[in-house]
Amino acid sequence: MARTPRLPAHHAVAAAAIAALHLGASAQSADDAEAGKLQTISITAERRLENIQEVPNSVSVLQGETLEVLNTSGQDIRMLSARVPSLNIESSFGRAFPRFYLRGYGNTDFRLNASQPVSLVYDDVVQENAILKGFPAFDLERIEVLRGPQGTLFGRNTPAGVVKFDSVAPTQRFEGYGSLSYGRWNTTNLEGALNVPTSDSSALRVSVLNQTRSDWVENTNPDGPTQDLEGYRDSAVRLQWKTQPTKDFSALFNLHARDFDGSARLFRANIIQAGSNDLVAGFDPGKIFIDGVNHSELQNHGGSARLRWDLGPVALYSVTGYESVETYSRGDIDGGTPGGPGVIYFPSETADGIPKHSQWTQEFRAESTGDAALGWQAGVFLFRENFDFENFGYDSLSAGNPQNSYERSRQKNDAWAVFGAATWQATPALSLRAGLRYTRDKKDFDVLEYSGGLGSLDKIAANTEDKKLSWDLSATYALSRDVNLYARAATGFRASSVQGAGAYNGQSIATPETNTSFEAGVKADLFERRARLAFNVFRYTVKDQQLTAVGGAANSNILLNADKATGQGFELDLQAYLSENLLATLGVGYNLTKIHDKDLLVATCAQCTVNDPKTVIGTTTYALIDGNPLPQAPRRTVSFTLKYTQPLAAGDVYVLTDWAYRSAVNFFLYESTEFTSKSLLEGGLRVGYTWGNGKYDAAAFVRNLTDQVRVVGGIDFNNLTGFINDPRTYGVQFKASF
Repeated sequence: MARTPRLPAHHAVAAAAIAALHLGASAQSADDAEAGKLQTISITAERRLENIQEVPNSVSVLQGETLEVLNTSGQDIRMLSARVPSLNIESSFGRAFPRFYLRGYGNTDFRLNASQPVSLVYDDVVQENAILKGFPAFDLERIEVLRGPQGTLFGRNTPAGVVKFDSVAPTQRFEGYGSLSYGRWNTTNLEGALNVPTSDSSALRVSVLNQTRSDWVENTNPDGPTQDLEGYRDSAVRLQWKTQPTKDFSALFNLHARDFDGSARLFRANIIQAGSNDLVAGFDPGKIFIDGVNHSELQNHGGSARLRWDLGPVALYSVTGYESVETYSRGDIDGGTPGGPGVIYFPSETADGIPKHSQWTQEFRAESTGDAALGWQAGVFLFRENFDFENFGYDSLSAGNPQNSYERSRQKNDAWAVFGAATWQATPALSLRAGLRYTRDKKDFDVLEYSGGLGSLDKIAANTEDKKLSWDLSATYALSRDVNLYARAATGFRASSVQGAGAYNGQSIATPETNTSFEAGVKADLFERRARLAFNVFRYTVKDQQLTAVGGAANSNILLNADKATGQGFELDLQAYLSENLLATLGVGYNLTKIHDKDLLVATCAQCTVNDPKTVIGTTTYALIDGNPLPQAPRRTVSFTLKYTQPLAAGDVYVLTDWAYRSAVNFFLYESTEFTSKSLLEGGLRVGYTWGNGKYDAAAFVRNLTDQVRVVGGIDFNNLTGFINDPRTYGVQFKASF
């Protein structure tokens, strides 16, 4: 196994300013910076702290200045989309309900009990419900993006991968920082942290975030109940206390909360030009014409206790987590009024909410310590989630938009797993790894209450129970001290999903899906660590792929299983100092996905141009989707950054530009002209000055530099309704550290 040695620090001011940057694989601290060279990056993708170059897995890391730059303009978690290879994030709920896709593999289901094949783990606690996945990113040590199945160490519902957030932990230093930015539409981003030692063996860290924006979209319908839209207030806090009363025991306790109030996603009727995927002539992002109420709010809180006992040759870990969320979101789904814009075939105004939710997790894990040739870890994992969720319907044509339908359902999910993994240093150059995990997953689903517009719907219950053994095998071979080759085979699975009956469709159940993936790659430090490369090729096959048929002229929302889906491609992470003062990064992902099921039919849109073979059953038109790509699966993602730093007076002037590109995507399972998104390219520019050995930073910034406007999602049952990406923002920022 090749290990990168730690080299002495060189305290050049210019190098320290450059060294904060990372996008796609690494960030560096000023304390460890060496002029014009990249430093070793440690990650926990395999649940141990390891050099990223030695981990036999496709992993990218975001941290340091990258996260600060992206957060500056008040963006939410979707800001990470395309910032590393093969990652896409979208939402039809706005800031509240992000949907993650890795290598084109995700889930478009918008219901509040939807599962996703990309797991999000925040401070070692899985965030299973999709609303929990939107917790803001602030005061983070790093974000790790693990592509491919992670079914051994991270468990079920990880067949596409894991996005892992690690907060900055308390230290024994009195320190902190504060950052304030202000920009267009009164957008503010206030972030800060205070770290205080509480004894010789304990410390407290408090981190806060408050993001606000004024309404910037005008409802030009004078009778609309909501006149101004797209403003928000998103606040979060994290309190951590770390103690190590003896050398053999340490504990880290975490309490956190989020409170969001703002607009729900704006659906805009007939903004797509028929027969193309262009916006209609004269489209104005700052105006909308709707007759429905628009509002979104959520509150979530949670906590965790992470304990470690050092027993010499073995370390024991206990991770206990609790999460709870309440949310309510209401919007005008048809995106207009009976009078337009365009033809509105029937009104639709709905809301969704979670009035009650709890998630408990517990993991016990043991791992070997020391430098023996054989290392291992093993443990058990327990999961319990219990929540109610609601769906409301409203009559937009009557005064006051009265409620005319209601449904409340409950889902209980209990799971447990046992797992183990081992690493064997077979020779000085060859390292082998293997892992196994057995999971049992049980869901109980009930429709508890319903009224209005649901016909003769009876109370419906469903119970599922799945058992699965997941495994992974990998090898790393060191060609030299700086170049490693690796290969990995792994499996993962997603448990059964259940959706209740509604006004337009019956209950549907999707059976478990399993993913088998193969990848091989190279990781190398080049030119005496002036450049770093990670490249891999992969292919995966998902058996019984769970899909969600959303919308169509029949306005259905049902779960399906395809016989299988496949994906193949490559990923590249590259960072290089072009000179001591100029750092460039490049991330590229190529993903070719395909659905394989010759008999699978889905209902099509009411007004769009469908490009798939069609058949009519009764009065409903269906499309055959065999051979189509997975929805929201861009074939190409590209990220690029360039930063130049120049010493000036007692500090440094810098210019930083960052760009993220994703190619066209299908919004739905069928292919249509109108509901195929154009490619999206968003860039940023930041010009700033740092002084006081990096303690102070003042900058001006622009996000979505070219002000590119794209339809990023749609509603297809009624008309050519879509929603768009965030517009250009700009502003100034000041940050001070102590």
